[in-house]
Amino acid sequence: MNISIVIPTYRNEKGLVEYLKRNMSHFAGCEVIVVNDDPKTSVLGAMSDFPEVTLIENKKNMGFSGAVNTGVNAAINDYVFLCNDDVLLKDAQFTSLISQFKKDEHLFAISLKQIEKDGSPVGKNIICWKDGFVQHSKADDISSGINGWAEGGASLIDAAKFRGLGGFDELYGPFYWEDIDLSYRAWKKGYVILFTSEVEVEHHHETTINKHFSKNHITAIAYRNQLIFIWKNISSLSLIISHTFALLKRIIRSILTGDIAFLSGFVQAAIRFPFILFKRLSVPHNVTDHEILNQFTKN
Repeated sequence: MNISIVIPTYRNEKGLVEYLKRNMSHFAGCEVIVVNDDPKTSVLGAMSDFPEVTLIENKKNMGFSGAVNTGVNAAINDYVFLCNDDVLLKDAQFTSLISQFKKDEHLFAISLKQIEKDGSPVGKNIICWKDGFVQHSKADDISSGINGWAEGGASLIDAAKFRGLGGFDELYGPFYWEDIDLSYRAWKKGYVILFTSEVEVEHHHETTINKHFSKNHITAIAYRNQLIFIWKNISSLSLIISHTFALLKRIIRSILTGDIAFLSGFVQAAIRFPFILFKRLSVPHNVTDHEILNQFTKN
């Protein structure tokens, strides 16, 4: 089949087993790799019902980025299907997407249509520059086409290109923005990211994260990683200047209004600034920020 399935998991043994039981028939012919990112609790016993699955148990918690990277680096096939442990497949139609990669050597990834708990479809996204910050949101148009980023929970990716870009940046650990960052670097390299509405999976976003982290902590991490993304990836001088003034205003406003989440996120990002500068050195520059961002306009 030439596809490896990479499933990161963290303290979700019951859900992992449930979804594997329902998905394994659709994974027929594929290599299946489960990466357990909880070093304190082994899932080896739970995996006894799935002898065909390769289990990797991290000796330390590496976050979503590190867990996925571990799985992709262990994969033997040319294409990797990133599948969260709470994603339910309807069929094996995702395997047909290989043909699109063979037609376009610049294709980096294809995101799948994901159905939320309320029945709404997601998976097609836009990124834009607004008020001095990179913003992201769901696209209004859910038809097949270019995509802002390939979501880490349900995407088929060219494994060689993934590794060539260095995979997910673990600076974003434990979660959020790592898939946007990788995809942005892919766009900057000159690769293409698509969304398909023809392949559907069921995926209730954030259910696992909300079980283990407080709302304030999640918000602070989201702000931190938004800043890391901008400081690492944006190279346009006009955008950098715009961000600098906007950031100063946002800091002052946050102090006056007591927005602890943003201030915490800013401090956490600032502490990592030397590492961010180092990471900037490996960001491709084949395509400009404006060329990328101008592709995505909210309908």
